[in-house]
Amino acid sequence: MSDAAAAGAPLRVVIADDQTLVRSGFRLILDEAGITVAGEAANGKEAVAAVLQHRPDVALMDIRMPGMDGLEATRRILASKPGCGSRIIILTTFDLDEYVYAALTAGASGFLLKDTSPEQLVAAVRTVRSGDALLAPSITRRLIERFAPHQPDQSVSHARLSDLTARELEVLRLLARGLSNAELAVELTLSTATVKTHVASILAKLQLRDRVQAVVLAYQTGLTGPPSSSPAPDRP
Repeated sequence: MSDAAAAGAPLRVVIADDQTLVRSGFRLILDEAGITVAGEAANGKEAVAAVLQHRPDVALMDIRMPGMDGLEATRRILASKPGCGSRIIILTTFDLDEYVYAALTAGASGFLLKDTSPEQLVAAVRTVRSGDALLAPSITRRLIERFAPHQPDQSVSHARLSDLTARELEVLRLLARGLSNAELAVELTLSTATVKTHVASILAKLQLRDRVQAVVLAYQTGLTGPPSSSPAPDRP
């Protein structure tokens, strides 16, 4: 959980979308929920500037914007100011897995369609602000099976993997398969509280924002491989 969340500070958001009506609609929804809109942006370049200036808890980032798209803006935000603490939710009208996986590898903590309900939008912002990832385990599994490389990327390494205990490595491997905390607890015969402690320790040691980033890292480094290595039977 972020320091702001722990202290009960007002939740602050930056909205980046090239459509004025979309930004206005999101602002209205967030205002009514008591969430402060710290800034707006109409393209990727403005989004980078707004997030680095206002340092919001969460940025709502459209994918398709002129000049610089939301994926590149996400990469630049997280690369230029690793300590700014902002978490990014990618917004799109396109329900395509390719965009989801690209957003996650760019560093986003969540993914939402623009036609989501006001209640879902508010809940998503609060979920990501608290430090959780906005991606269901079932979706994680589907993305990994379809898009994760079957061979580790030799250019990706993470020295801090060696800092993990044997149990934490086991938890990370299972987490990378998309297991929820409850499923991890059953698989490892542990309490859910103990699993949460292990996950928190993994994220801290690897300096990752959330469990989605841990999933991406596990596959990029070859710590675990796609389950498709043993073909699953076709489903009707």
